[in-house]
Amino acid sequence: MPHTTRESADAVVLTPATAPVATVIWLHGLGADGFDFVPIVDELHLPASLPVRFIFPHATPRPVTINNGYVMRAWYDIKGFGPERAEDDAGIRESEGVVKKYIEQEIAQGIPASKIVIAGFSQGGAIAFQTGLRYPQRLAGVMALSTYLPLRASVATEASAANRDVPILMCHGVHDPIVPAQLGEASRDELQSLGYRIEWHTYPMEHSVCLEEVTDISHWLQARLA
Repeated sequence: MPHTTRESADAVVLTPATAPVATVIWLHGLGADGFDFVPIVDELHLPASLPVRFIFPHATPRPVTINNGYVMRAWYDIKGFGPERAEDDAGIRESEGVVKKYIEQEIAQGIPASKIVIAGFSQGGAIAFQTGLRYPQRLAGVMALSTYLPLRASVATEASAANRDVPILMCHGVHDPIVPAQLGEASRDELQSLGYRIEWHTYPMEHSVCLEEVTDISHWLQARLA
């Protein structure tokens, strides 16, 4: 399905040639920008019968502690390494608010929340979790790639009842040196203990995306949005 591309200071938006029936809001990783995942849209080979708008927001540039305070596009600050590190609660929630605005804009344009997927890679995947699990209306799904669950201690009390059984796709590279697979597995186990349904896939790769994963993403999106 051909798309027209609109670029702005805030996002890259790909709109299908026919009126969209669903939307994917896809968040990039640390130091990247919204253009990072644009090429994957064609590789998904979604059928013409499923016109989907793709929104790729740009994170706000901010200092990142683990990179010596260097300013880069980031959804939140990363203060250290390891599962017990302090998290940037304010930054995470600020970016959650940004994604909520995109959801609400899509709803205002006629796309129901139930046809909106929140997706993200690495840091963007953490924000996909943060937003999708708390959003008050039922979403089509949460797609979390090479990532982990942020602010774990608050999920149980802040989770939206509407999305308690939202479909979740988690994909991870078994050789990931940036977000170790064990961290993804711990996040998966935490969510399953809270009753969430997880579709879990691993691939023989590092902190990246592979062709087999793109195929799995395509199948999952078609099942969620058809």
